[in-house]
Amino acid sequence: MSMPFSLQVPFVQLLGFTLEKFENGEAEVHYSPKPEHLNFLETTHGGAIMTLMDVVMAGAARSMDPEFAVMTIEMKTSFMRPAKSGPEEHLVAKGKLLHRTQNMAFTEGFIFDPSGQLCAHSTATFKYTPRPGPRGHSKVI
Repeated sequence: MSMPFSLQVPFVQLLGFTLEKFENGEAEVHYSPKPEHLNFLETTHGGAIMTLMDVVMAGAARSMDPEFAVMTIEMKTSFMRPAKSGPEEHLVAKGKLLHRTQNMAFTEGFIFDPSGQLCAHSTATFKYTPRPGPRGHSKVI
């Protein structure tokens, strides 16, 4: 059962990601790539995979304290196999918070194809920041 993202990101909405898990340092996001999200080999474009990784790992970091937003500081991704899915199938991204300091989160993420095969692995570092308030102003927490 999907749930709404607590921070609305137009690009994430455009890609059609759905949030399936957001708790205890873990996040899971599902993604059914559309034809316009594919590369010339008709597999999911690497940019869409990187965005999915960024979103799921940020979700894992934020799941411990949703009152904060996170900004990506660095990210490394290894692509193991093409990420293919059919019209009624989806890719599954799983993110995990490995370590947290007061201001930083260290995470890892995985993307699996519909058959459960690992397609990509990533690590990332995020900086916690106050969530934006009305008209782009940060909330004071």
